[in-house]
Amino acid sequence: MQKSNKHLHDRVKNILYSLTGISLSENKDIMISNRLHKLKRDSKYQGDIEDLLDEIEEGAYTREFINSFTTNKTHFFREDFHFADLKNRVLPSFAKSGQQIKMYCSASSTGEEPYSMAMTVLETSQEQGKNIKASILATDIDTNVLQYAANGVYRFSKSSKEFPSWIKPQKYFKRRVQKTLANEEILIKVKPELQKMVTFKVMNLNDKSYPYEKDYFDVIFCRNVLIYFSNEDQNKILKKLFSHLKIGGTLYLGHSENPQDLISCVDRIGQNIFIKTKDFY
Repeated sequence: MQKSNKHLHDRVKNILYSLTGISLSENKDIMISNRLHKLKRDSKYQGDIEDLLDEIEEGAYTREFINSFTTNKTHFFREDFHFADLKNRVLPSFAKSGQQIKMYCSASSTGEEPYSMAMTVLETSQEQGKNIKASILATDIDTNVLQYAANGVYRFSKSSKEFPSWIKPQKYFKRRVQKTLANEEILIKVKPELQKMVTFKVMNLNDKSYPYEKDYFDVIFCRNVLIYFSNEDQNKILKKLFSHLKIGGTLYLGHSENPQDLISCVDRIGQNIFIKTKDFY
């Protein structure tokens, strides 16, 4: 690789880390080049890329930069065993007690995960014959995906395997066919009863503190996002999240993530399903 390219890539990695805490690995050079050129094109920047990076370091185009370099791979009911656990173990006690369940989706991306949480609540309410009061806070650092999530419109394939057998998508989405010159695509829009359960907000997991009360949430989903941070920063994020989870609350992590220093403060009850047993000090 030419020195100039390596210099550019190192600058991008340093800027991204300073703004978000996200650490890009060495094998991301092609991705960095592609997204740099897309950022320059989308922002209609007239100078060269070095000048654009200078301006970002001085505080301009930071939102566009962050949105360009965040990854948003997700789908409905990803790792569906977590939603099955939520339905079968966690939610029935809230149906019985009548207490509100407060849930946090810490990396909402385009919204599929928090809407899957909401569908699970409504499905369990029907199964239990009792209305479960629930609030779901969903945050992300990328403003583009948050707007997409708030709009709640998704492409749908008839052959999709996203939804588990206990979910019927037609209960929770309005369907419409959109015709283009090339083909026909099916769009589904989240129904209002689902949308009103979820609040979307911008937040950076790498912030020094989070704007929530201690022991506030009953459930925290933090899945497939920690992998974008260094081990040290993963640990810091987990400890901050953990302080806002109630004793007895559930933490769901992604398939390649682990609770690190919190391991002595949790009981593992399933595939990356952890119950908080005590606070971490």
